[in-house]
Amino acid sequence: MACAGARRAARRPRRKTYYKIRASISLLPAFALVTPRLFALIPCAGTGSRSGSALPKQYRTLAGRALLHYTLAAFDALSELAQTLVVISPDDPHFDARRFSGLRFAVSRCGGASRQASVLNGLMQLVEFGATDADWVLVHDAARPGITPALIRTLISTLKDDPVGGIVALPVADTLKRVPAGGDEIARTEARDGLWQAQTPQMFRIGMLREAILAAQRDGHDLTDEASAIEWAGHAPRVVQGNLRNFKVTYPEDFDLAEAFLSRPANAS
Repeated sequence: MACAGARRAARRPRRKTYYKIRASISLLPAFALVTPRLFALIPCAGTGSRSGSALPKQYRTLAGRALLHYTLAAFDALSELAQTLVVISPDDPHFDARRFSGLRFAVSRCGGASRQASVLNGLMQLVEFGATDADWVLVHDAARPGITPALIRTLISTLKDDPVGGIVALPVADTLKRVPAGGDEIARTEARDGLWQAQTPQMFRIGMLREAILAAQRDGHDLTDEASAIEWAGHAPRVVQGNLRNFKVTYPEDFDLAEAFLSRPANAS
């Protein structure tokens, strides 16, 4: 009988257990679901008035090549970049694509009256190359020929998962003095603790940077770098250690210094 009972129990259908599962909607931003691409933007519409030359500094010859060539060559070495866009003035008579043959880049004559305007116009042009708001853009000064592929890659690897982005920069080494505009007397000494000297590239999401620049523009601000616009929008960009070699050629004496750097291998500096 015990065995018969066991057999009867075994034939009883098992009760099914149901679990209520709550559907969830992902709140991750759209760019977290796809792999963003990388674009470079080189604003090159400046006249270089402080360089003491009638020829814009980006076209001056250094160590046998145009200053701009070194900048473009550094970005050309990165196969991970979808495109490098050079923004020049609509009426620029000096740009000659033959001086940069063999390098991968595109040119747009959409430069504006200021750096901020040129960058904004360039961001709009990147759409022509299929760029989206979620993609990254690395904005770099044409007049920083000392940039290296290694430094660009360090910036990318450091920031590729950052929600905001950031810039290449150097800690301030010199003592800083505050002098009133138009004067020559020191008003006070500024504490240099925590101060960094901004360099480029500056790397941000295309959509975030565009909206930040537009907001600054609406508020009447003409900012001198992209990080300033991002800060104005309430974000906090990161800093990535730069290199002295990556300085901006600005004054007449800077050309000799840049040529000295460019005449030797990057790892020697």
